[in-house]
Amino acid sequence: MEIPYTVQPRPDTGIYNAKVGIWLFLASEVMLFGGLFSGYVLLRVGADQWPHGWLDVRFGTLNTIILALSAITTLLAWAACKVGHFGKFKFFHACTLLLALSFLSVKMYEYHDKWIHYEIKLADGTFADGHLVEKSADFDLAQKTGTVTLHGRIVKDETLLYDLRSQKNIELKEVTVNASDIVKMENYGPWHNTFLAIYFTLTGLHALHILGGSIVIGYLWGPGSKMWKKDPERFTNRIEVSGLFWHFVDLVWIFLFPVLYLT
Repeated sequence: MEIPYTVQPRPDTGIYNAKVGIWLFLASEVMLFGGLFSGYVLLRVGADQWPHGWLDVRFGTLNTIILALSAITTLLAWAACKVGHFGKFKFFHACTLLLALSFLSVKMYEYHDKWIHYEIKLADGTFADGHLVEKSADFDLAQKTGTVTLHGRIVKDETLLYDLRSQKNIELKEVTVNASDIVKMENYGPWHNTFLAIYFTLTGLHALHILGGSIVIGYLWGPGSKMWKKDPERFTNRIEVSGLFWHFVDLVWIFLFPVLYLT
């Protein structure tokens, strides 16, 4: 039994079934990310302090370029299918997959950078802040033994750690503190403050979409490409549907980049 409207357009919508489905799915995605962006606005308006300069604009710009290029290659892959050039399709879809993995690699580097970045409140009221270099072998915060070495700085006022853009020529060096002097030690994970909570939520969910899209692209490039021989038009439609999802993911990042990195 042949499923109707897998290739031919439906008389009521003018497009085939899979395209109807992806547009409905993307509508739900708009509501999902719309709610999260609205939450970001409310959290930022209600926050007493909001960090500036915590994210490296260079990495955000690099990932923006990577996703822009992937949007082009996925479009070219679909165009190659439309004109019957299967070899070009394989090439452009492979490029899309490599660009997607590059994006995720950059994002994992950024996450790791936050994971090893610590803010330490000291007993004298100052704050040590920087990236973890090492902990002494006997370091135990509960028992107050050992030392921690950071590549960073010590400041007297915690507010100096929030607005990094207004501070020029920040001098960073190795700072060693004793566990006995530590009142609180916490890395820059999502629990650190509101900004990092919304940053990890938004970019983490976006990264999951990139990963899911990469799995689909990988399948269509590999085992799924067998459909090209028996039903090339239906296969081309699948490439178009996956491309629509990929363009949506690109569009979400276009909003995430300025909201998180440039404000």
